Amino acid sequence: MSSLSFSSDGVVAALRAAGCVFAEDEARLLLTAAASPAELAAMVDRRAAGHPLELVLGWAEFHGLHIIVEPGVFVPRRRTEFLVEQALAQVPDASVVVDLCCGSGAVGAALASALGTVELHAADIDPAAVRCARRNVAAYGGQVHAGDLFRALPAALRGRIDILAANVPYVPTDEVPLLPAEARDHEPLTALDGGTDGLDLLRRVAREAARWLAPGGCLLVETSERQTAAAAAAFTRGGLTPRLAKCEERYAHVVVGTVP
Repeated sequence: MSSLSFSSDGVVAALRAAGCVFAEDEARLLLTAAASPAELAAMVDRRAAGHPLELVLGWAEFHGLHIIVEPGVFVPRRRTEFLVEQALAQVPDASVVVDLCCGSGAVGAALASALGTVELHAADIDPAAVRCARRNVAAYGGQVHAGDLFRALPAALRGRIDILAANVPYVPTDEVPLLPAEARDHEPLTALDGGTDGLDLLRRVAREAARWLAPGGCLLVETSERQTAAAAAAFTRGGLTPRLAKCEERYAHVVVGTVP
């Protein structure tokens, strides 16, 4: 894109030509973010090449917050705001929060922002996600741990967690190639691929969650609609009482598990 096209109409035209459905909205964001015509041109070129808008901007809007996102890190989805809402409704006075498979740390940051003073922990196996999450939870005094699921967490959290949000990957392996190119080409496979039926990590989390939850605490996991029954069964096997919640508007499905 030429710097001569440093105008709203020029940006909209370039984005529309690249197939961006919401070209006008995206143009407004890019024009606001760019500090110079050269920077705008580079941003428009990246977006036109298929890079996710959030990675081009360097942030994603999530539950009223601007969440920093970096290349190689999963971009938080607006539908996952429903998981945050369900957590707040289930345990409105939570004091210990864990964001497992945290990615950018968006869920943990949103919960801490809504709850006020909390003990916040987040964990991810991907070093890039850990670095990014630390930037997003720093304002809430959050700690981010590197490692595989519960093995990453301090042992002192056992039996103390009020909200355990685990936004695990749940796309079946053979469906990953069918994802939109923005996700398939620009987000880490470990944040997308959930195994043969998409529920490998969910089952692992459900098996261990009960021993980490405080009395009255809950585990929350996002799934697809067709996976909810199998996910609820995994919760039951793990000693949790499952509740299914869905938001038609955002096409979001969340399984909430509590210790009976």
